[in-house]
Amino acid sequence: MKRFISFTFIASVISLFSCSSSKPIDMDVTEFSLLLKENEAALIDVRTPLEYDEGHIAGAVNIDWNGDSFVETVKAEYPLDKPLALYCRSGRRSAAAAKKLVSEGYTVYNLKGGYLAWCEKGLRTTKYEVELFRTANGSLVSLCLIKHGSVEIEYDGVSIQVDPVPGFGKETDYAKEFLKADVILVTHSHPDHLSGVAIEALTGEKTLLVLNKKSDEMIEKGELMGKGGPVAKRQVIANGEKMELPKGITLEAVPAYNTTPGREMFHPVGEGNGYILTIDGFKIYIAGDTEDVPEMANLAAMGIDVALLPVNQPYTMTPEQCANATKMIAPKVLIPYHFGQTDLSGLQEMLPEQKILFRKMN
Repeated sequence: MKRFISFTFIASVISLFSCSSSKPIDMDVTEFSLLLKENEAALIDVRTPLEYDEGHIAGAVNIDWNGDSFVETVKAEYPLDKPLALYCRSGRRSAAAAKKLVSEGYTVYNLKGGYLAWCEKGLRTTKYEVELFRTANGSLVSLCLIKHGSVEIEYDGVSIQVDPVPGFGKETDYAKEFLKADVILVTHSHPDHLSGVAIEALTGEKTLLVLNKKSDEMIEKGELMGKGGPVAKRQVIANGEKMELPKGITLEAVPAYNTTPGREMFHPVGEGNGYILTIDGFKIYIAGDTEDVPEMANLAAMGIDVALLPVNQPYTMTPEQCANATKMIAPKVLIPYHFGQTDLSGLQEMLPEQKILFRKMN
């Protein structure tokens, strides 16, 4: 039987955003879930990194309460007028952390019963990084940064999986960990981007598989590695072409290739795709495997909100090339991905004014 929350209750919870408190505000799972749906509070998991990696609430940033410089880390990430939502395993660590942050001037909400209570209610958890964004119209777009080149984008009930593969970092069982995809995008035919096993696991009755020509030819010839094979409806798209996806989402394929002498054979000109998704006016650029090609200069006029750029040598970009690509594209947010063991420590210094989200992608 469905539970209904009264409008009075909803209004009372939302109103908490506008007033600071001299002590933490404890919330049960229902209240805390509603708070997160409003997307006004920053969600912080104060458990250890190991606990976080084993599973966490989608959208949570991990800042260990028992680690070094907890308060300093929070203050460096969030202004005092940003409400904070905290949780730990059972509620004890987060209560202590919340009390400390309130004394620093923050408004803080604490999940009673912690992660255990959240899981007991059967609410969604993930072992992947999830970033939440709002379009100009207030619609919610989520990016689940699965690993390597694999990303899931969700909007208004539509799931778009990009380059899903079982391995290459964390082992992912797509049949158990994700719902059937509405759209699967494949950038190119390399096995760390094209997997028959993953595509088959994500394919439902309405799934559309969008891919470059070579990937489609490999599927047609039965050349995919691994057991099984994709059964999705397929549509080939080439550089420069556009198409419409569900819920008014627009997809455009753009060039992705190598330019450095001696690397051209990794990703030849015209073979692979990068993708630009326009979702309620919000633009996400998923570069695929590419270097800082001159065509990227055309993207600046589009107003890219989020750019995912690959940084793994020698197959895609060096950190310096990523910085150059970012300057050409001028996205509001840069998310380096597909970076493997590449050292990204100097990237922020090369882009001092750029907002960069460094996330675990392996």
